[in-house]
Amino acid sequence: MTRGRYLGFVAAAATVLAAAPLSAIFDTMTWLLQSIVAVALVTGAATLARSLRAPVWAQLPAMMLALLFALTWIFPSGAELLGILPGPATFGHFGELMSQAADDMRSYGVPVPDGDPLLFITVLGVGGVAIVVDLLTVGLRRPALAGLPMLAIYSVPVAVYSDSVPALPFAIGAVGFLWLLVADNVDRVRRFGRRFTGDGRDVDVWEPSPLAAAGRRLAVVGVALAVLLPVAVPGMTSGLLTNFTTNGGNGPGGDGRPGPGTGPGRVNLFAALSGQLNQSTVHDMVKVTTTEDDPFYLRFGAADEIRRDGFGVRTPRGTPVNRSLPDPREATRAGVTRETHRAEVEITNDFVMPFLPVYGEPVSTSELDANWLYDADLQVVYSNRQQSRGKKYAFEYVRSRYTPAALRAATPLPPEDETRQRLTQVPAVPEVQELVDRLIANRSNDYDRVRAIYDHFSRENGFSYNLRTEGNTTGEDILNFLNNKVGYCQQYSAAMAWMVRAAGIPARVAFGFTNGNDRAGGTYTLTNLNLHAWTEVYFGGIGWVPFDATPASSIIGSTRSDWAPDSDAPDPVTPSAAPTTSAGPNAPLDPADENQSGGGLGDNYADDPTGGAQEAAPTWPWWTAAGVALVIVLLALPGWRRGQVRRRRHAATVAASRAATPDTAAAPPGVARVVVTGAEAQRARADAHAAWDELIDTLVDYRVPVDPTETPGPPRTGW
Repeated sequence: MTRGRYLGFVAAAATVLAAAPLSAIFDTMTWLLQSIVAVALVTGAATLARSLRAPVWAQLPAMMLALLFALTWIFPSGAELLGILPGPATFGHFGELMSQAADDMRSYGVPVPDGDPLLFITVLGVGGVAIVVDLLTVGLRRPALAGLPMLAIYSVPVAVYSDSVPALPFAIGAVGFLWLLVADNVDRVRRFGRRFTGDGRDVDVWEPSPLAAAGRRLAVVGVALAVLLPVAVPGMTSGLLTNFTTNGGNGPGGDGRPGPGTGPGRVNLFAALSGQLNQSTVHDMVKVTTTEDDPFYLRFGAADEIRRDGFGVRTPRGTPVNRSLPDPREATRAGVTRETHRAEVEITNDFVMPFLPVYGEPVSTSELDANWLYDADLQVVYSNRQQSRGKKYAFEYVRSRYTPAALRAATPLPPEDETRQRLTQVPAVPEVQELVDRLIANRSNDYDRVRAIYDHFSRENGFSYNLRTEGNTTGEDILNFLNNKVGYCQQYSAAMAWMVRAAGIPARVAFGFTNGNDRAGGTYTLTNLNLHAWTEVYFGGIGWVPFDATPASSIIGSTRSDWAPDSDAPDPVTPSAAPTTSAGPNAPLDPADENQSGGGLGDNYADDPTGGAQEAAPTWPWWTAAGVALVIVLLALPGWRRGQVRRRRHAATVAASRAATPDTAAAPPGVARVVVTGAEAQRARADAHAAWDELIDTLVDYRVPVDPTETPGPPRTGW
């Protein structure tokens, strides 16, 4: 491989590595495969042009034509000449893709799904960077400047994640840039002339001197220190170490909060609420003032992707919240009343999420910019660039109320409806399906089926509330709860949603705050004890209707409705068993009182016999120790290798017992001269060269000038 081809290959590989940060933007790796194809074609065109000895200015159009061919091949319009050559319709298609990409960037939240518009501009951008990097590296021999277009790729996720960006993709891109610099410098040294290493033994063929290996390793150590050391310091909450020590890099930290920069589609709301509930202190999170006398729960999230261990949150998709929002008042139905109210919200620094809590169905907002979006399906207000900390805003919302008769009259969704197909899927657990079939037997409408499931979670059937759940007895989380009948709002809301889906009715889990008991001057102060989860069921022609199956007497600020009343008969209140429902939301939490809570969700309760109430030991000390040990090993490698070479050379210079023949004829009186012949002569010559190489390398290590004309032979004594 010629020098130009090798550098062209390294430039292409460095470009692909520099694109690694884009993995934080897309849901899958389709963009990477398409970008590799485009970069490969661009590099192939540049190599072909250089093999034909084309000047630098002619290499540019060759690479641009290759990129155009790649885009035409990957994103065809269907009207190409001969199926592969772009025509006027192709360029019109490209224009439409770019226009639609601009709309998608305003609408989608990260990670975005695979769509031709966003994939097109991604491949176009990466291919364009590949062209610039190749020109700077191979054509103009300025590889250091190639870091600027490579850094432009990294600016894309930085613009999307306002707080922090995952460090690992940046480190991958940095490795590519260092590879580019090293390859260019090695090529320059090769062109310069001979190497100062004797006959070149014990030195890698592509390195210019014995110190090159040490320098390369020190560069790697420098990158590792720059990336790992800051995030290994205790107290730092974001970065590479956080990604490794949390659930997939996207879950909450040790305090139960999602880390900075976390996309709304990745927030583990289950674990986030669980972490806040299991704290022994009370934190004010939200202050809300509403014109409604008896509001329902303040809502901020929904999970509708079911797994065997619960419900997951999918990526929301919405439009800016400062535009017109869907208005449910436009649809009228007998038995459904809709009231309009206004609320003002102030969020403290203890509630840090990419979601904003709102009541009911918001119809207008104020004091929120276009960075906040509204997903009308999930009914959530979210942002890909900002978080809720310290936000103040106001909104108008609709409070809907339903009569049981109206819900009974709701028309079930047809089997082919997309919402029904997606939101009635459940993992196969025969025991749960048998229970559901038994409960809904002889029920003629969806509401009565839902009520049969809802009423099953009652004290009469043995269900009770406790922050500490029973152990794993069946291997299935939902069966553990249904058999043990002990849990808190995570188990109640997820189990009811699962069973409603098993009955063929769409259902999901919602997250938010209960009302609390103190309302000073029309303002509720909501704390981590008010965090809660409940079930929402979809009725055809009506929409999402809330059902809270968690025992009302155990939840601070619990609210019940005509269509979902309290299924438990009033229990006698005793000092030892009464929940602290009379205390305000600011009352201190007694860790020994397991009845105090606002609800909560913990993903790993089935794996922990205590229900996940005990906090896990911190893992950052182990990661810190491992990182420090790794850095020490990397720092010691150059010295260790140099020492090994020195010892090997020293061993080679030590005279071993040899079969030698004394030459007494030519020796001075009393001295026996040794004559070395054959293989021994070759070995002696190799020993001399080894000693000479060690001397030269030592001089280079200490920066002592070396005369390249010196040889390992005996000193000259004259002519």
